[in-house]
Amino acid sequence: MPDLQYHSEAVSRFINVVMLRGQRQTAQQAVYRAFERMEKELKQPALTVFETALKNVAPLVEVKSKRIGGATYQVPVEVRAERKRALAMRWIIGAARSARGQIEQKLATELMNAYKNEGTAAKKRDDVHRMAEANKAFAHYARF
Repeated sequence: MPDLQYHSEAVSRFINVVMLRGQRQTAQQAVYRAFERMEKELKQPALTVFETALKNVAPLVEVKSKRIGGATYQVPVEVRAERKRALAMRWIIGAARSARGQIEQKLATELMNAYKNEGTAAKKRDDVHRMAEANKAFAHYARF
């Protein structure tokens, strides 16, 4: 179901990932306040900033462990669209939770950093890409 304020399924899903212990109302307020803060600071619609931030942080490839002949290889594989979005949300929220301060402020800061291709979530994406690049030699195992 789309959320009430922005009529976006992505925002609704983001609220669900932010939510802890079933406190949806608290998560909803935190996300909406973070969006208001983003609009004030960047002077752009919060929904476009949010969508761009998710797109910037979403990984293109990741590594999966494959066991072949007694050895375990980190095989790079492409990431499906739904998983890209889920990982991007998880990384942004994880980075916000690890920072100090109120959740609205931390979410707004991390989303703005992701929008600018900076911050902890973008670094995580770069690390995943670097790992996949380093293990490119094992890409031929992806078929098995």
